[in-house]
Parts: sequence; structure tokens; C-alpha cells
Amino acid sequence: MSLVGEIVILVIIWMVIFFTVLPLNVKSQIENKEISKGTDPGAPSNPYLLKKLLITSVISLIIFALINLLTYFELINFRQYFLK
Repeated sequence: MSLVGEIVILVIIWMVIFFTVLPLNVKSQIENKEISKGTDPGAPSNPYLLKKLLITSVISLIIFALINLLTYFELINFRQYFLK
């Protein structure tokens, strides 16, 4: 697989994992009873974005490494199905 293909796969995996992790442990301002002026009461009070970015990066790198190893050792070979 080319470098550009690997980068595209990593970005796709990262985005899917990020949007999966993003809603975890989110409490709205109503639930915390600390509503800031000028904000929506349903907005998260503390979304913990840095923690979620780190978790997403670790999980996506593990999944990418597994996919890369499987394709490198040809345990999964997509070319035999799509290039005939």
C-alpha cells in the first residue's frame, strides 16, 4: 500500500473512532446546574476534548497497525477480489 493510501486509511479510522468517543461522559450544563450566560443550557459543561483526542489517537493507531500487519503478511488480500 502506498503512503498516501495509508494516510487516508488512518484518517478515516481516526474520524470514525473520534465521532464514536466524542459523546462519552458528556454532562450538559443543566445536569451540572451551572448554566453560563449566553450559552445553550444543553451545551456540555466540560467536554474533555484533550482526553478524547488522546484516546482516539491510541485506539486508531492500534486498529491501523492491525490492518497494516494483516495486509502486509497477506492474511487479508483485497486485491484478489477487486483486481481480476
